[in-house]
This record gives sequence, structure tokens and C-alpha cells, in this order.
Amino acid sequence: MEIGAYSFGDTQRNTDGTLRSTTEAIANLFEAIKHADAQGLDYFGVGEHHTATMPASSPGAMIAAAAAATGQITLGSAASIIGTDDPVRIFQQFAIADAISGGGRVEITAGRGSSVETFPLFGHSLEEYDELYAEKLDLLMTINNATTENVTWSGTVRPALDNLAVVPRPASGKLPIWLATGGNASSSARAGQLGLPVSYGIIGGAPHRFAPLAELYRRSGAAAGHAPETLKVSVGALGFVAPTKKEALERFYPGWHNLNVEMGQLRGWPAPDKRAYLAQADAPGAYYVGAPDEVAERIAHLHGHLGHMRHFLQMDLGGIPQEHLLESITLLATEVKPRVARLLAQK
Repeated sequence: MEIGAYSFGDTQRNTDGTLRSTTEAIANLFEAIKHADAQGLDYFGVGEHHTATMPASSPGAMIAAAAAATGQITLGSAASIIGTDDPVRIFQQFAIADAISGGGRVEITAGRGSSVETFPLFGHSLEEYDELYAEKLDLLMTINNATTENVTWSGTVRPALDNLAVVPRPASGKLPIWLATGGNASSSARAGQLGLPVSYGIIGGAPHRFAPLAELYRRSGAAAGHAPETLKVSVGALGFVAPTKKEALERFYPGWHNLNVEMGQLRGWPAPDKRAYLAQADAPGAYYVGAPDEVAERIAHLHGHLGHMRHFLQMDLGGIPQEHLLESITLLATEVKPRVARLLAQK
């Protein structure tokens, strides 16, 4: 089981609640990735958002910088919003990051995007949501599966490629491409049919309810003729680790509250309720907030339902202090990770 973290960038707040600079947020994210590598985490994902509170707008740029400053950790997008970006540029950026990393440490996770700010930002209509995603995923896979630099592809959402060079190629010839989903059954079936690993973003409810989706994914992959070992599942969730459960709850709550207030304004979410927060932070809720023993036990328990090979947590949101984030990363790497390994070895 790989253990990791992911982030959209997290803009810090002044004592009066106003936002500090997004420049600082990106510098903090870079520091967090380097720290995760030094502490022994397996994976760090950078998600794409375009807001003042979550400013990691270019995962490829962030990962290329991190690739030069780390030595062991796997780096990936979590996710790249491919419907409103150009798959040619995404592939090139991540192939460059792969070369900088020394090869074999960079992945792409292709997502639709749960936020819609990229559509007006890049001049697309939400009416094209499904068509953009399907065609651009096909283009990304066509580029990745090409056996030479030259690629031929045609579709309706961007100009065709007629034997054009897409360079550089990754060190091993291809990049791992994951398909991200928040729990859509058709996305699980699509990932299986395409033989792509699937990454479930679980930010509410009971995580074990994703077990039928993971089973659908594996059945779809087997029916399409893909080998079982290629059908991988990962889980991204909210979480926070501290020396005690009480400390973890107290440290994570202000950021969670800030995020939910913002999402209420943007998406019409209900006002944040601390009772809901506390319920989600206990089993079988979706928040992995607690001391190392509890977090490890809950990850291992979910593995019994999903059989996933990677579990990674978003621990910085709503302006959580950087020193608390770095301590949580340390505990996740040095305390939670070995506990998960021991628990799974006992099964």
C-alpha cells in the first residue's frame, strides 16, 4: 500500500481572516512536497484549481519543479482537468517533468473537474463538458500509446494531428495515466474498459460504499481483456494526522470550516455544521482525521473493501498553518505508513 498526500495549494490567512498571497501558497506547497520526499511518503499529487484560496493552477509546472528537488517520491496530478486544457501540452509538460525526475516518478491523473471555473477561464461551454472530456482523453491516450514521436489523431474539439511530433517522450516510453472520478459508475466502467487505473476522490459519506464501483471497474476491465494486475485503484480523501485525535480535530476544523463557507458561496453547499464534521471524522466517515493508530486502522479497513494500492490525503485547506501541515506529513510518513504495512501484512 502506497501512502501519500495531495494538495490544490492552500493560501494562508491573516489574523483578521483576509487572504495572504498566492505566491506564498505555492512556495509552501513546494516546501511540503520536498518535506514529503524527505520523510518517505510514496506519492504527492498536485490538483488543479484556479481560485485565490487554492491556487495550484498548473500541476505540470509544480511537478516539474518538485521533480528537480526530490529523489524518491512519485509525483502526479490530482487531477489535470483535461477537458479545458490541451492534452498535447499536458503530455509534454509531464514528459519533461519525468525526464527531470530521472524517469519513472511522474504520472498524470485525468479528471473532468468538480469545479467549473476552468470553462469560462479557457473559453469553453459547460454544454461541451462530456464531449470535451471524452475526446481529449482519447487524444491523451493516443499520444501516450504512440510508439514514435509522431502522432496522428482527429476529433471535433481541437485541430487534428497529422503525423506531428509530440516531444519529448517519457523515459520509459509511456507515462502512467489514471482516470479520476468522484464516484460516477460510468467513469468506473470507462476506466476498466480502457484499462486505466482509477482514482476515487472520496470527500463525504462512507468510503466503503465505493466497493461496488471498484468491483464494477474490475469487471469492466476483465471483460475488455485487461490483465488484473493493470487494474489499479487509489483513494484520495480529506485527512489530517496529529499526535492525538483531539489535536487533529482542532487543527483541521478551522480550515474545513473556511473551505465549506467558500463552497457554500460558490456551489450552494449548506452552512458548515461542526456536528457533521465530527461525524465524518469518525469511522465510517470520509475524513481520516486522528492520531496515527486510528488513521492507519481506517486505511487498512477500507483496503478490505476496495483492495486499493494507494491512499493519499488532502491535509491543507482553508488556511491550515504550514507548521501543522508539515507535522502531519511527517506523522503520515513515519507513523501511519509503517502501521498500515503491518496491519495489511497480518491479513
